[in-house]
Amino acid sequence: MEAKRSAVVFAWLLLLPALLYITVIVAYPLVDTFILSFTDASLRKTTNWVGFINYEKIFNATFADVITRTFIWTFFSVSIKMIIGTFGAVLLNSAVPGRALFRILTMPPWIVPMAIGIFMWGWMYNGQFGMISGVLQNLGLVDGPVAFLAYGRTAFWATIVTDVWIGVPMVTLYLLAAIQAIPQDLYEAAWTDGASRLYRFRRITLPLMLPAMITMSMISLISTFNSFDIIWILTQGGPTGQTTTMIIDTYKTAIGSYKYGEGAARAVLICIFLSIFTYFYFRITSRISQEASR
Repeated sequence: MEAKRSAVVFAWLLLLPALLYITVIVAYPLVDTFILSFTDASLRKTTNWVGFINYEKIFNATFADVITRTFIWTFFSVSIKMIIGTFGAVLLNSAVPGRALFRILTMPPWIVPMAIGIFMWGWMYNGQFGMISGVLQNLGLVDGPVAFLAYGRTAFWATIVTDVWIGVPMVTLYLLAAIQAIPQDLYEAAWTDGASRLYRFRRITLPLMLPAMITMSMISLISTFNSFDIIWILTQGGPTGQTTTMIIDTYKTAIGSYKYGEGAARAVLICIFLSIFTYFYFRITSRISQEASR
């Protein structure tokens, strides 16, 4: 009995650092933000309890557009990253000449500091001296300079392209590791039976790398949904709010307008959205994974 009690105490001691981290770094700020969302906290010295007024303010037509835009931005960005990353991982795993060089060339978007990479894309999108506009003019596809970040629709897709450029290397390398973990005996047996390359990919590679794809898409989804640097550096949510996502709107409200209570309410809403989406996402993807393994 004493030995069992000592084992339990030892186990709790091992868990103590993680519990302290979760309590201090995660739980306390989350609870404090939740409480703050029910107040009119700002730069004033006094803070009053206002109940659900902050939540009532954000549920208007403008914020509905922000929510819709956030989900569209996240959907296209994550989808493109997963598609390119999957094909990139398969190609980098193939026995092609210069494979090591191609793997090295995959790294720069990930290695380069994010802010520097985003500023580089900002220069490329410039209408007067940007490379993309210049190439399009030289090819005769446009008649004059194209300021991609000056118009809502082009700015929206420009931020997606930049996010994809930054995120693809991580997806590619993660899925490449998943492919390399697949036993080669399965490919050899399928090749002996006369299975084509496409059949081997569809029946062996894709099902066995599906768990890694699910995990990676979930990580990418959360980071993309909360992505701040890319949009803020390129457009700051403009023009006319066409690239304003929930995280940008939260920053403008809490930090830009010093409305900490309203900003906290928006942050709580983001947390709720991600929690609900994560729950249903894992339910759906786990079912897909089970069916694929049959």
